[in-house]
Amino acid sequence: MICLTQIRLTLPWSLLIRHHLTSLVPLSSIRETPKKMKHFLTWGLLALRPLVTAAPTPDQEEDDTPLPLVIWHGLGDTYNSEGMQYVASLAEAQHPGIFVHTIQLGDDANADRSATFIGNVTTQLETVCAELAAHPILSTAPAIDAIGFSQGGQFLRGYIERCNRPPVRSLMTFGSQHNGIVRFRACADRDFLCHGAMALLRFNTWSSFVQARLVPAQYFRDPSPDQFPRYLENSNFLADINNEREEKNATYAANMARLENFVMYMFEDDTTVIPKETAWFEEVNGTEVVPLRARQLYREDWLGLRALDRKGGLRFRQIPGDHMQIGEEVLNSTFAEFLGPAGKKFAVEKEGAADGLVFEELQIVIF
Repeated sequence: MICLTQIRLTLPWSLLIRHHLTSLVPLSSIRETPKKMKHFLTWGLLALRPLVTAAPTPDQEEDDTPLPLVIWHGLGDTYNSEGMQYVASLAEAQHPGIFVHTIQLGDDANADRSATFIGNVTTQLETVCAELAAHPILSTAPAIDAIGFSQGGQFLRGYIERCNRPPVRSLMTFGSQHNGIVRFRACADRDFLCHGAMALLRFNTWSSFVQARLVPAQYFRDPSPDQFPRYLENSNFLADINNEREEKNATYAANMARLENFVMYMFEDDTTVIPKETAWFEEVNGTEVVPLRARQLYREDWLGLRALDRKGGLRFRQIPGDHMQIGEEVLNSTFAEFLGPAGKKFAVEKEGAADGLVFEELQIVIF
């Protein structure tokens, strides 16, 4: 009998060993279906690439295995809901062999849903960062693609800014609150968890108790002159990842600028997220709407969005309908355009190019 401690790099599952080769992967972590084993072997080989060659070989560049997809669902949803399973199935149909991972915060669906209302987003993000960095498939991929639905979009952006291991190639967000909200959502009549959370939020949004425990409060942002200073001082999450405080975090901007695609979808008739323009990082103060490219945040490039725009990777899209009313056609076109293998080439975004620059189509490749 061979003990696990005797296993050496000659065996297939050794390819799962992390980049630093500091420990062996437990046998239990590779008891997967044959379909998933393909991912283990593929991304294991990619992870060992720096150890065997200084530059990618033609065969490695032509690997057609899709990059893994990470999904973060929205408020009140769960990791295993019918909607999330449907999204995953569409991605798999569009890109056979893709590995899809949905963020789960909680031991079961009920706990996961509760975590969308109650929890410290900074702590939740630390958990996700550690999970993805240790995941046997994701951690060995050269990059991942990521989709965030509603609040999951800004949380994935927080992941990119604060961690980004594994790095994200394309970030797609649907109706996300990148510039915060000025009003809290309405709850269904019998959604007692939602009603309890919203009642506490309205009571004292800026208290340390609420900011450390109520998820929507941590991306509440009122730009009015009497409220904005309180936001900067007390926000547990959004003020930091938007780099709005006096001391800027250069890593946040650098990580966002490394994206190849940041695709922001706004719902034209959104009545849930107020203001709806937050999905495009626009500033809304009363009746005045300031586009992202006219904001100080963009001009001074606090988040690397201007640098990303200059290389044609900042993309604004609209979808008809109310919040999270996403048709199959939209999802399929999104998956076709922005998911795929590591060597996929992307056309740059030509409309609304920053600083009046006119972009020509170029090839962007991850090595």
